Amino acid sequence: MDYLKAFIIGGIICALVQILMEKTKLLPGRIMVLLVCGGAVLGALGVYEPFSQWAGAGASVPLLGFGNVLWKGVKEAIDEQGFLGIFLGGFKACAGGVSSALIFSYIASLLCEPKMKKADLKF
Repeated sequence: MDYLKAFIIGGIICALVQILMEKTKLLPGRIMVLLVCGGAVLGALGVYEPFSQWAGAGASVPLLGFGNVLWKGVKEAIDEQGFLGIFLGGFKACAGGVSSALIFSYIASLLCEPKMKKADLKF
């Protein structure tokens, strides 16, 4: 049941983002920033944590969950380190996820051949 709930909630989030992409002229990068900032704002309002516990991975895996993780890290670091926590908290909270994304994408780049052809650069 947990897998089904996570699949449905994650699918709803993705469908809403797809509708946003289709109906607006926003570029994908801006939509990604909106999702991360939205997750941080919902976390600050105390709404995202109960939703994430109920929805499981369907809410914690998308970019909304990343924004919430950043917010929680900053909040905890501010409590421990004061003003300096604003700059350090987000990095500590999401370091594992970002590092694994970088490592696995590098491994994938070694294993797969790119479809783009190399551009002839003439100077």
